[in-house]
Amino acid sequence: MKLTVRTEEDLQAALYREYQAGEKAVSRAMDWAGRIVQRDWRRQIKGAGLGRRLSNSIRAKRYPEGTTSMNAAAFIWSNAPEIVGAHDRGALIRSKDGFWLAIPVDRIAKRMRGPRNARITPHIWEERTGRRLRFVYRRGRHPLLVDDGTARQRRTSDPLSWTSSKRRFRRNVVTPIFVLVPQVKLSKRLDLARGAEVVARTVPTAIVRNWR
Repeated sequence: MKLTVRTEEDLQAALYREYQAGEKAVSRAMDWAGRIVQRDWRRQIKGAGLGRRLSNSIRAKRYPEGTTSMNAAAFIWSNAPEIVGAHDRGALIRSKDGFWLAIPVDRIAKRMRGPRNARITPHIWEERTGRRLRFVYRRGRHPLLVDDGTARQRRTSDPLSWTSSKRRFRRNVVTPIFVLVPQVKLSKRLDLARGAEVVARTVPTAIVRNWR
């Protein structure tokens, strides 16, 4: 930075103008850094096959909002931090109640969704199809929940409405619907810190560029 001061000009006023220029430069650099990191994180999420919806959960803001500051900072976050964080860390997922995680293996069950687009559960599957799942123990292998065509008696207190399955109702035909596992280890599919660190190293250059 080169500062030129004329003798007839008030030094304090010149320094104040330069300080204001610095505030604008830092704030603009933080705006730029936030956009770049947001774009990188969204690209990583879509590239990992996690979907546009999760990608769009990435948000960015510059603080303080509505004004400039020498202490401006970019804040980048996700509206779905648990999901994004799990794929960033490669998290180990266990059942909340300490028993099993039910993973759908049936083609139709994989497409079914619960309320608010939540993942399908055995209870919701039974409600939606009107059939009861049967537990099948397998020595040395993960147990299954299977559909053998047994009708489930509906309770009037159940909040979910009936919707028929596309599969024909057949007795004595056993179809695996869920496999039960004690835990699932997610592979690390994202590296969000790396992208942020790369941008952070370019911030000083961006400040100088905006200060000129």
